[in-house]
Amino acid sequence: MSLAIDLGGKRALVAGVGDDRGFGFAIAKSLVAAGATVSVATWPPLLKLFDLLLTREPIALEAVHPFDADYDRLEDVPAKVREHRRYKDAGDFSIAGLATAVGSVDIVVHSLANGPEVTKPLLSTSRAGYLAAVGTSAYSHVALVQALGPTMRPGGSFVTLSYLAAQRVVAGYGGGMAAAKAALESDVRMLAFEAGRKWGHRVNAISAGPYKSRAAEAIGPIDQLIVSAAERSPLAEPIAAEEVATTAAWLASPLATGITGSVIYVDKGYAAMGLVPG
Repeated sequence: MSLAIDLGGKRALVAGVGDDRGFGFAIAKSLVAAGATVSVATWPPLLKLFDLLLTREPIALEAVHPFDADYDRLEDVPAKVREHRRYKDAGDFSIAGLATAVGSVDIVVHSLANGPEVTKPLLSTSRAGYLAAVGTSAYSHVALVQALGPTMRPGGSFVTLSYLAAQRVVAGYGGGMAAAKAALESDVRMLAFEAGRKWGHRVNAISAGPYKSRAAEAIGPIDQLIVSAAERSPLAEPIAAEEVATTAAWLASPLATGITGSVIYVDKGYAAMGLVPG
């Protein structure tokens, strides 16, 4: 009996891919390598840059869909956004529009987060900034399950990406983003129950260690976080995007059909540590 990850015949969507340095792109590559037919969803202002990227680093994608996770339906989008030059030719970039464009899938990966005030301490975060962080980073996952769950084939898999700040203090990870990740993990448990009972789907999260993506660089001292985590981890080295990507492929595969409602740590064991000797 072979235990290789085989996603042949499966259709997958990775939502939140904007460049080749983040977990989303690495996950898309791993799903393709495992045999899945993969589409990605990209923020409309990044579409042209992402298309250019694909000419330099080709990956066999079924489609690249415009997607803004802040809007459930196109009619919810303010006119000034719809008419913006980076949006006006994108078609229906809402969550409902993405669900219609993608159709029935077996695997959905939610790889997106944003907090407009992420560099602010929580004590300085505005209500608008806090709610924006939770809406984009956590509720968008709920909305994707709502929209894609009904047409997903039985035994489908939803995977989202979390971070240790959901459970512990990570100084500098502000603007409500820690609360957003905590909400995301709580939602994973509830969605696993509801989507499992209603449709037979699984819902899990991966909590990855610090990684130098473009998004992480915008937050602050990511290099310091990476070094600190490596010094304190049982496996004293930084994580690689491929380690997160292959975990996502495994979670979506028949090898993990007994796992749902879980947060899987891919962080070299950092989350398990308390006091580090010496």
